[in-house]
Amino acid sequence: MRQKAIRFFANMVHAIPVERPQDLAEAGKGRIQLLNSKTDPLRITGIDTKFTQQLRPTDSIVLPRSSGKLQVTKVISDTELLISEQIKDRRALEFLVKEGGTAYKCLPHIDQDTVYERVYSELNNGQCITIFPEGGSHDRVEMLPLKAGVTIMALGAMAKYPGLDVKIVPCGLNYFHAHKFRSRAVIEFGKPITISPDLVEQFKKGGQAKREACSSLLDTIFYALKSVTVNTPNEQTLMVIQAARRLYKPAHRRLHIAQVVDLNRRFVIGYNLYKDDPRVIDLQQKVLAYNQLLKYNGLKDHQVPEITIRKWRTFFLLCYRIMILTVWGLLSFPGSILNLPIVTTAKLISMKKAKEALASSSVKVRARDVLATWKLLVGLVLIPSFYGLYTLVIFWLCLKADYISWPQKILFPAITWTLLPFVSYASMRFAENGIEVFKSLRPLYVALIDPDSSAHLREIREKLSEDITKVINEIGPLVFSDFDPNNVFRSDSTSKESVSELGSGGRTFSQVANEFLTGTAKVLMDDTNIFNWTRQEVEDLTASESEDDLLYLLDKEGSLQTTTSASETENFYSEKRRRNRSKSSRRAKLA
Repeated sequence: MRQKAIRFFANMVHAIPVERPQDLAEAGKGRIQLLNSKTDPLRITGIDTKFTQQLRPTDSIVLPRSSGKLQVTKVISDTELLISEQIKDRRALEFLVKEGGTAYKCLPHIDQDTVYERVYSELNNGQCITIFPEGGSHDRVEMLPLKAGVTIMALGAMAKYPGLDVKIVPCGLNYFHAHKFRSRAVIEFGKPITISPDLVEQFKKGGQAKREACSSLLDTIFYALKSVTVNTPNEQTLMVIQAARRLYKPAHRRLHIAQVVDLNRRFVIGYNLYKDDPRVIDLQQKVLAYNQLLKYNGLKDHQVPEITIRKWRTFFLLCYRIMILTVWGLLSFPGSILNLPIVTTAKLISMKKAKEALASSSVKVRARDVLATWKLLVGLVLIPSFYGLYTLVIFWLCLKADYISWPQKILFPAITWTLLPFVSYASMRFAENGIEVFKSLRPLYVALIDPDSSAHLREIREKLSEDITKVINEIGPLVFSDFDPNNVFRSDSTSKESVSELGSGGRTFSQVANEFLTGTAKVLMDDTNIFNWTRQEVEDLTASESEDDLLYLLDKEGSLQTTTSASETENFYSEKRRRNRSKSSRRAKLA
C-alpha cells in the first residue's frame, strides 16, 4: 500500500491494508553472536552493531536461512541485548556460536489492532472478508501452517458485537500449471463453519483461554480447507497419486476438471490410510517405474493409447498433422512476432524474481507462484505499452505518406489499436493448437519406427490400469461408505422449473430469459468452439503430467469402444450414423 499503483488498485476493490513485519525487515548492521549458551543463554552480543538504533523491545531478530527468530525483550546497548527465551534450535545455535558471528535481519513489531477493528466493523456491516490464512504464497504440495489472524477476526467480531453470527466459508484454490499462461484452476467452496458461542465466551476471557479458543477454531478451519484442497506430504507422492488417478477407470468416461480434483483428493485420503499396505506399496513402485519408462520414451501417459493404429494409417496421420502444424505456425506467426518482446521480457523478469524469492524463502520449492505473479504484472504493463508503440509507429508512417488523406491517417492507427488485441489473441490460440499438434507427433513417430516397443508399452499400461482399478475397488468401500466402482460421481438431480414456479414469484421470466441468453452467448463465444481443430482437445490437467485423454464410448450392445484420436472418433460416429440410416431405410421399406 506504500506504492501508489498498488494503493490505487487496492482501494478499487475495497482492500483492507495489512502491513507485515517481513515487508519492513532491514539488514542488521554488523554481526551478532551468542558468547555463552550455557551460563548466559539470553544475552546476544553484537560486533559493530547499532542495537539502540535498529531494535526495540518486542522487535525480532531473524537469522539466515530462516533458521530462527529471536524476540527482543531489552536493548542494553549498541552491542548487547536480551532475548525472550533460550535458543534450542540446533541450526540457530550453529549460526550464533560460530567464530565471527552471523548476519541477521531486524524485524519490527507491528500492532495490528487497527486492522482488526476495521475488519470487525466490516463484518458487523454485513460485508465479506477474503483472507489467505497461510500468510503468503508458495508452490508446495501441502498447506503451510495457518496463521491465527483469521480466528481473531471471527471471534473478535462476535465478541465485540453480540448477536453477530460470523460464518467462515473454506475456499480451495487448485491450480494446474499455475505458472503457465492460460492454465486452468478449480475453485471449490466447502460447507460454512458455524462458530460455537462457547468459543466466543472463551475468547472474551483473554490469556490462555483466548489462545485455546483460537487454536480450536484454527484446527477446524485447517481441516475444512483440507477438504477442498489436495495435500500430499511431498511432490513424488502427488505424482504417484495423479498417475494412479489417470490409470484408474471408474466409469469409463472422461472426467470434468472439478471431478479430477475431487478424485485426486479421494486418492490422497485412501493413500494416507493404506500407504503401508503391501498392495499399495507394490502399486507405488509400479507407477514410479511406469513413469520412468514414459520419460525414457519421451511420451506422456495420455499419448500411449494413441500409438495403436495401423502402420500405414500412422504414416498418413503423421504427414497430415505435420501439414496442420505448418498451417497453425503460419497463422500464429504475426502475433508471435508482435508479442515476442513482451513474452521474452516477462519470462526473464519473472525468472529473476523467482530466483531471488527462492533464495530468501524456506517454504518455496521452485517459486512458481512468483513466476506467475511477475508474468502477470509485467504483462499488464508491457502489453498496452507495446500496443501503443505499434500504433504510434503506424501513425508516424501514415504521416510520412503523402498519398494518404488526413482522415485515413487518423483511421489507420485507430484500426491498428483496435485490431491488435484480436490479432494477438487469435495468434495465441493458433499457437496453442499448434503446440498440441506438435506434442501428438511423438507417439506417432514412436509407433512408426518401433511398433514392438509401443505395443509393449501399451500392454504395461493396460496391466497397470487393471491392477490399480482392482486395488482401489477393494480398498474404496473401506474408506468411503458410499463408494461405487460403477458410479464414482453421482450427478445431482436438478428439477426443471415449471411455469407455475415462475408465476409464484420465485423467479421472473426476465431473469430466466437473461440466464438463457447468457448461457447461449457463453457457448457461442467460447474460444474452444471457435479455434479447436479437433473434437477432442488435449489439455494438461496436472501439475506435472498430462491428463489421460482416452475417450470411452459404450455402444448399445454394451461393448466398450475406445477412440484415441480425432480421426478414430469421427470414424466411430460415421459408422454409427451409417447403421442408423440403414435401420431407418429398412423400417421405411417395411412400412
